[in-house]
Amino acid sequence: MSVMERRAVSARRESLLGEEPGAFAVARFVRVTPMKARRVVDLVRGMGVDDALATLKFAPQAAAATVYKVVDSAAANAEGTEHLSRAELVVVKAFVDEGPTLKRHRPRAQGRATRIDKRTSHITVVVGPKVEAEQAEAKKDGKKADGAKKAAAKKADGTKKVAAEKKGRTR
Repeated sequence: MSVMERRAVSARRESLLGEEPGAFAVARFVRVTPMKARRVVDLVRGMGVDDALATLKFAPQAAAATVYKVVDSAAANAEGTEHLSRAELVVVKAFVDEGPTLKRHRPRAQGRATRIDKRTSHITVVVGPKVEAEQAEAKKDGKKADGAKKAAAKKADGTKKVAAEKKGRTR
């Protein structure tokens, strides 16, 4: 997808991927609690798509089936719209947001009723191509260089302050 074509894309895609290649899929109003879905999503974050699908296929949690479908859909979207190879795809981001809660009541003893909350989830999975080891190292080196510059600036700043304090004490 060219840059010009990508500019005409939704704000949702822009917020999730920016200018990076990749695709996403969302399952909304899924009848599973967000806490239970997050346990499953945490299993596959950062994995390759094929490994993630294999893990989800045999995961014992009920939410695994839905997350499997979302990961599979995101991979299919990447193949179809971005023309990326499925073997190169990685789960870049995966998160679960809370959806609306269905409020129900259950009769209890002595004419009372208690509220039963049936929670829903919005599951989002973003896939993108694998980052090469060289690119990752270059990013890390860049961060280290920035950190070294900041540390040197802080040190120089600290010595100026100490010298200023000494001058103030001698007067």
